[in-house]
Amino acid sequence: MKAAHDATWSARPRWRIQRGEEIALGPGKADLLEAIEQAGSISAAARDLGMSYRRAWLLVEAMNAMFREPLVATTSWRRGGARLTEAGRAVLALYRRIERTSAEATHGDLTALLRRLKS
Repeated sequence: MKAAHDATWSARPRWRIQRGEEIALGPGKADLLEAIEQAGSISAAARDLGMSYRRAWLLVEAMNAMFREPLVATTSWRRGGARLTEAGRAVLALYRRIERTSAEATHGDLTALLRRLKS
């Protein structure tokens, strides 16, 4: 862990798409989708993110159930891997674009806020 004097302040949007307590998509789930796309499997993505396979599988299962089309496809044979579906790639791209445009839209205010923090 870095000492406080070594780190600089930063801010980033943390969007959550939810209904009641159900979170269809948020920062962690988006990171998981990205990791699955890069790693080609849920277990490798979970390892890369420092989470258990079970936790990753439950998140994938929840996302697949909440969206009109599954976001992640798995193979029916063991060790076959996983991939994002076309819907999964589209949802991830939209989420990342929302993050970027939010950051761009608030850049001036965030810069002003960050200047008020101790260095």
